[in-house]
Amino acid sequence: MITLHNVSKYFGKQDILKGVNLHIGPGERLGLVGPNGAGKSTLLGLMLDTVEADSGEVFKAKNLRLGYLPQELLTLSGRTVLELAMETGDSLPQVEAELDQVHRELGSVRDEDALEELLARQGQLQSLFEQLGGYDLEARASRVLGGLGFDQERLHRDVGELSGGWLMRAALARLLLSAPDLILLDEPTNHLDLESLVWLEDYLVGNPASLVLVSHDRVFLDKVANRIVELDQGQLYTYGGNYSHFQEQRQRRRDAQRSAYESQQERIKQIQEFVDRNRTRKDRAKQVQGRLKMLEKMERVAPPAEDQAIKLELPRAEPSAKVVVELLNIKLAYGDKVIYQDLSLTLRKEERLALLGRNGAGKSSLLRLLAGQLKPKAGRRLVGGRVKMGVFSQHTMEDLHPENTALEELGTVAGLMAHSQQRTMLGAFLFKGDDVFKKVKVLSGGERARLVLAKLLIQKPNFLLLDEPTNHLDIASRQVLEEALAQYNGTLVLISHDRHLINTVARQVAYVAGGEVTMLPGNYDDFERLWKNKLAPGQAKDAPSPAPAAKAVAAPTPAKDPALDADSGKKSPEQKRSEAKARNERYRRLKPLKDKVARLEAQVEEATVELDRLVGEMVDPEAFADGPRWAKLTKDHAAAQARVEKLTKKWERMALELEELEDEG
Repeated sequence: MITLHNVSKYFGKQDILKGVNLHIGPGERLGLVGPNGAGKSTLLGLMLDTVEADSGEVFKAKNLRLGYLPQELLTLSGRTVLELAMETGDSLPQVEAELDQVHRELGSVRDEDALEELLARQGQLQSLFEQLGGYDLEARASRVLGGLGFDQERLHRDVGELSGGWLMRAALARLLLSAPDLILLDEPTNHLDLESLVWLEDYLVGNPASLVLVSHDRVFLDKVANRIVELDQGQLYTYGGNYSHFQEQRQRRRDAQRSAYESQQERIKQIQEFVDRNRTRKDRAKQVQGRLKMLEKMERVAPPAEDQAIKLELPRAEPSAKVVVELLNIKLAYGDKVIYQDLSLTLRKEERLALLGRNGAGKSSLLRLLAGQLKPKAGRRLVGGRVKMGVFSQHTMEDLHPENTALEELGTVAGLMAHSQQRTMLGAFLFKGDDVFKKVKVLSGGERARLVLAKLLIQKPNFLLLDEPTNHLDIASRQVLEEALAQYNGTLVLISHDRHLINTVARQVAYVAGGEVTMLPGNYDDFERLWKNKLAPGQAKDAPSPAPAAKAVAAPTPAKDPALDADSGKKSPEQKRSEAKARNERYRRLKPLKDKVARLEAQVEEATVELDRLVGEMVDPEAFADGPRWAKLTKDHAAAQARVEKLTKKWERMALELEELEDEG
């Protein structure tokens, strides 16, 4: 579909791409990864012809239809959400017109080859017409918009009234309905709630279109991508499989590169030492010149890139009272719209809570109630003694003073901390060297997020409230932040659509729906597996089925098997005996492996039942109150979860081996 051949691109003195090659074939779903600023958007621009290569060539298949969702959209107005989604470009009328033309030509063509070609094209166009919506475009548009979280009332609102996140969803629906051959998505998950994100995963996996996906969401990449392309120091490295497989393979590549680099550096050192020892000796002049030429011609191995990420250890929080914050009989409303009625909630010391629920359910309102940023219509908010709060949200990013440098902005909360210590703190958040003197107004979204986190953590809060803290962070920075938060000893409340973060950090979830808050033990995976269908059985939406592939117009007549009886078409006795022998041999080879796979399936099922039993026991309110019992349950739960993961991986490996053996036969 698209091939990049020896493509280079530079901005000023910086080489973004250095002679890279990339091929994207039909049905491939590429995850494009790399740190912020590595050049991922530039690579997408080359595919879209909005960026011109300085050297090399970009080849595209004839009549290739591209669909692109950027990170930022222009404000649109004057049409409803449904109308916007149905604006799938002029491809549908074009397909219909070409289909009519093919029908007319079929009535007059006499050449057999030309007829076969027209019939094949007719099948392709009919399939494409169905995929683009054909006669049921409005119904399909409603279904896709529903999957992305739009209710019936929102479908008929003017898009000019939508927030940036909802506008992005409407644009995504339009893109999916336009049925492109190749979809380019740049951070599509930032504005989706978890349910819409899961729906999109299913849609993309079931869609026949090829895909290039830029995302920092590791779980999303694991579910969707079947190939990972890493942009690293201007070079592209391709790995088969999903993101987890890529991590393993990349580490092996970097280890090999590091070994080659160190070996070469040692060789260079030996040669240079020889030259230095013998430079003044006339009898060694030829050898010295030979070594110098060797150094000149040597193709240098670059050291492997090290992930730049937030290097931080959260300071120990001073202990707070046992009850951190308590909401009593809260009523919260915006005008006539009641969000919470008679809500009561108690948050205790060192609890780690993730708020889950659809966009608009009231998660951010609940977090702001806990933070004291919203005043309820009725009820009380009580705060325990010695509680020191720290709040991260997109709003706090907007509160940064645009004319301050990063160092000056940190200084507004640093108290008497020396400038050298402040610079060290900023260095931990990747503000290196003169970066500390950058003004806030020129910082990227990721840099602003890191600055806000630095300001927050320098104040040593013992109660953290985080609203989407990873939205602008790359994968490496997310991983380090997760590790730090996992070690945090204070109380934590988190809103995030990053499932990996929730699984790492949370010990409880609060499901917000219909003005009610349901407290549940465990992390996101536990919620998805045990509670989601019980709490919201009607909210799951199926992804639209992909359009059927073009039907074959004609199939060649199969050649007659010479082993068949010439008169009756029946198999000869010799053929029957030969086939029976082959079946017995295949059974002998497959039976032991099938038995192993069956045993592993039973073990996985047994381990899963035990894991579910433990989680069910953890739901018992008495378990929370019984310290020793809760400690044992937590330990047993971790062991059971590890056993399930180990057995599942082993089963997958054996099942794949069985599948490959069956394919051979």
